[in-house]
This record gives sequence, structure tokens and C-alpha cells, in this order.
Amino acid sequence: DGRDALIEHVVLLHCTTQYPAPIDSVNLRAMKSMHDYFGLEIGYSDHTKGWTVSCAAVALGARVLEKHFTLDRNLPGPDHQASLEPEELKAMVAAIRNIEVALGDGIKRLTPSEARNKPVVRKSLVASRAITAGEVFTVENLTTKRPGTGISPMRWDEFIGKKAVRDFAADELIEL
Repeated sequence: DGRDALIEHVVLLHCTTQYPAPIDSVNLRAMKSMHDYFGLEIGYSDHTKGWTVSCAAVALGARVLEKHFTLDRNLPGPDHQASLEPEELKAMVAAIRNIEVALGDGIKRLTPSEARNKPVVRKSLVASRAITAGEVFTVENLTTKRPGTGISPMRWDEFIGKKAVRDFAADELIEL
């Protein structure tokens, strides 16, 4: 009947109809409730002062934003007080574009920027004190420290109870 084709173009906007809307009456989480109940894309019609709430709405899933725009917030009428002036609108759009990029795709993975820091921020298995060849690795003589260029601490349990194949000095990376 064509209704399904139309409904895919509908976005339900959450709104607090006060100009300007007080922050404590915004309830952005209502967008999720509306999405869950109606099964539609959600958006936000922002009547708060400034643009931080609009950015928060985007971070919470708003696909459409409505924000009043004015050339002068001092003009008469209720809309102007809750409106953005040109430079503020530009800053809001830039912030939203950054938020969209920062939200990513939701898949947790090592990023290229993290890969460069991996050896510095990760840790390795290290002798917490001098260990002699044949001595058993224990929680008392092993620890983890940076850099992460040696054996991963994720392998801790593989080493506990095994014998050292050679002498290790205190703070030396453990190796097989």
C-alpha cells in the first residue's frame, strides 16, 4: 500500500517545547525509548541555549537535528534566545562531524595510531628479581613491566610452574 515505503523516510524527533529549554528538562535518553517503541530513526529538536545538547544527542544516536538559527540572538521573539548565531552554527557542525568520526563502527580493534604506541604502552613478562637457570617461575619472581616488546602478560599462566632455561637478571624480559 506504499505506507512501508513512506515510513522508511520518517524520523521521529524528540523535543522539549520550552524556549529556551532548561537542561534538566531535556531527557535525551527518551530518544532511545522512542526508537525502541516506534522502531523509527530518531532525531532531536534542540531548543536549549548553546549547542552541547545537540552534540550529546548525536552521540546518543540522533540521525537528524533541528536547531534554530538567527543572525542576532537579541532580536524579539522566543526563538532567537535558543538559536545559534553563524559562528556558533559553524562550530556545532564541526563538533558534530568530529563526533560522527569518533563514534566509529563499534568494532574494537587496534587502530593505526595505537599500533605505533603498542611497544610503549603494553607490558611484557619480566623477572621481578634475579632468577637462576632451573628455578621455577612463580608469582614471587615474575612481574609485568613496560615495554611490551617481550612475551605478553596474557601468557602468564603458561610460565608459572615452568623452569627457567637460563639465568635472568632483575627487570630482564623473560624469554623462552
